Amino acid sequence: MTRTERRASGALASLFALRMLGLFLVLPVFALEAARYPGGDDPARVGLAMGIYGLTQAFLQIPFGLASDRFGRKPVIVAGLALFALGSALAAWAPDLTWLTLGRALQGAGAISAAVTAFLADVTRDSVRTKAMAMVGASIALMFALSLLLGPLLGAWIGLSGIFALTCVLALAGMALVVWGAPAEPVRARAAGTVRWGGLSEVLRHVGLLRLNLGVFVLHAVQLAMWMAVPALLVQAGLPKIGHWQVYLPAVVASLLVMGGVLFPMERRGRLRAVFLAAIGLIALVQLGLLWAVSGSAAPGLWLLGGLLFVFFIGFNTLEASQPSLASRLAPAHARGAALGVYNTLQSLGFFAGGAVGGWLFKVHGAAGLFTVCAAASLVWLALAWPMRAPTGGRG
Repeated sequence: MTRTERRASGALASLFALRMLGLFLVLPVFALEAARYPGGDDPARVGLAMGIYGLTQAFLQIPFGLASDRFGRKPVIVAGLALFALGSALAAWAPDLTWLTLGRALQGAGAISAAVTAFLADVTRDSVRTKAMAMVGASIALMFALSLLLGPLLGAWIGLSGIFALTCVLALAGMALVVWGAPAEPVRARAAGTVRWGGLSEVLRHVGLLRLNLGVFVLHAVQLAMWMAVPALLVQAGLPKIGHWQVYLPAVVASLLVMGGVLFPMERRGRLRAVFLAAIGLIALVQLGLLWAVSGSAAPGLWLLGGLLFVFFIGFNTLEASQPSLASRLAPAHARGAALGVYNTLQSLGFFAGGAVGGWLFKVHGAAGLFTVCAAASLVWLALAWPMRAPTGGRG
């Protein structure tokens, strides 16, 4: 990497880290803590409150991506972070589940993922882009691990409202990082005022991008749906919620070590497709393993749950690093913001579906029904991804 590429990768990975830490801090405690709010006795409504963030993101990812193509990446990113901060403040104040849901929806209106990813793609070469995206993916995974450690502790100390207030502060710190820490935008990004909706039409007809968009939807739907059931399973296994980090943290850290030792060497050898498909297979295998575990007469033990989560995070972190890199390389350069807007729209819809549908499935059909649907979705994704070809250079 050049000096500019390192600076951009570090700054934007840090931005993702600040934003995602705020989002992830609530994940291990939301389903349990939201039940304390008026209206929180309905798991379906709790799932909606958790997942609605993704729905509002889905509506705005493409407009934010197109806006970043036309007006530049930095102004769009700062505006999105401001909306995210406002939503966090509203969620911190919320007196009941309805207002909490509205705060989560406003958080999602700060749909900057496409603009940030496009910014990173603008300032990195194809040959190092997977490494740059992996830095972002690793920062997200590390924040996820940290949130699993801190979330239960903060939930017990300052409550869910305090966590949302902290999220607001993190968003403001992210705005400062964009203004003063990120490098200047390339001329190409800042001069893209001629970009219109035509680029979106081109993106929507691209078979390779459509395949990746489906994949990111399934990945994040499964991820969020799992966490409608996993915290309760850990409690049933004898681990109180304040100690859940003892399972999450080792699983995430160990999975990052495995990913780093496999993904980059295999990409250099031209085996990215094999790694990509294997990672999808691991996601499906974990869902089948969880289904088997909850279908037995006894509750699954901590070692089994920890092992399955370790395998899940290997697949998840590998896909988090490789999918956006593939999307940016397949996308036409003049419509990269639009392409990543569509990609992140499907990611956001996955968050929404995972929370809303996952909460409903858990309420009506229990953990077994939830993991059955997650396993089926993962296997369908694997079948549809099988014909893919990884780009070998240039735009792919």
